[in-house]
Amino acid sequence: MRIGVPKEIKDREDRVGMVPGAVHELVSKGHEVLVEHNAGKNIGFTDEDYIAAGAKIAADADVVWSAAEMIVKVKEPLAVERKKLRANQLLFTYLHLAPDPEQTKDLIASGATCIAYETVTSPAGTLPLLQPMSEVAGRMSVQVGAQYLENAYGGPGVLLGGVAGVLPANVVILGGGVSGTNATLMAAGLGADVTVVDRSPDVLRRIIGTFGTRVKTAYSTRDTVAKLVAQADLVIGTVLIPGAAAPKLVTRDMLKTMRQGSVIVDVAIDQGGCTETSKATTHTNPTYVVDGVTHYCVANMPGGVARTSTFALNNATLPYIMALADKGWKKALADDRHLRDGLNVQGGAITHPAVAAALGLALRPVETALAA
Repeated sequence: MRIGVPKEIKDREDRVGMVPGAVHELVSKGHEVLVEHNAGKNIGFTDEDYIAAGAKIAADADVVWSAAEMIVKVKEPLAVERKKLRANQLLFTYLHLAPDPEQTKDLIASGATCIAYETVTSPAGTLPLLQPMSEVAGRMSVQVGAQYLENAYGGPGVLLGGVAGVLPANVVILGGGVSGTNATLMAAGLGADVTVVDRSPDVLRRIIGTFGTRVKTAYSTRDTVAKLVAQADLVIGTVLIPGAAAPKLVTRDMLKTMRQGSVIVDVAIDQGGCTETSKATTHTNPTYVVDGVTHYCVANMPGGVARTSTFALNNATLPYIMALADKGWKKALADDRHLRDGLNVQGGAITHPAVAAALGLALRPVETALAA
């Protein structure tokens, strides 16, 4: 199979779909890999590194998109990229379609087969291709939250962990999944006063089992969330419903009760965000203020630590890329029901139930797509 790796064009997105080591694995199996010129430059990979791994270098994105049978990316294709997609082409990347009707419309119109990293599942019930970036985003959320609590960034001048005789910052983490657990690890490690909120008693028990008395837990209800965010210096939103839009746990009315200068970091922004006032931002313009509360809603947070993120992502995606290249998408999905869960769009139709429900669109069952 001819696999294309274009350079990412989202704002300050320096991750790359495949590192040279992954390219070498595919080339050794007889596949051809076409990498756009300077695709990995900003994280230390030169064209020569890719050539040494067996890749061919394309002068520009048009060459990659026109020649490749499968496109491997990191972030969702932007409008200019979606115009390059064609029927019978395979796209393997993060998509996050539920809050993005325009992208969904374009992918349907393209006729391409689109497999989303974020809805591929595992036998353990996890999301193995979302997990590494959730780990990164969870850890980053505490770093950026602590930064925006500083005076220089418009904050009230609160040190996350406090010092002797001075109370630490109050951190509320909404969701105890992968991102939430990693945020908890960082916040508790820095000495903050941390409360994790979730609706799963099992998740709350796991948090207690992992962190002990260093962290408090609370069962999520509207009243509980309202009381906790009113006392918080930093709120980190990490809630996730696979494939669906994130629930709005923090309302506009709740926001008005929060401390002036407090910070919300909405890790769930890829799925629409978990506060009513969240809107996607970029690394170039990462924050905005509503009712005195700073919102950090960068939709590609892990792109801020692109080298670490790229390796972590490639470690997870490579086995699936190999399967798709070796078998073709139909056989690969037929053989692996968990990879099959990643199919979001195929042949001009939505094939993932949560995406169809979120956007009010008709669903084409995956089994129908495979039988076509």
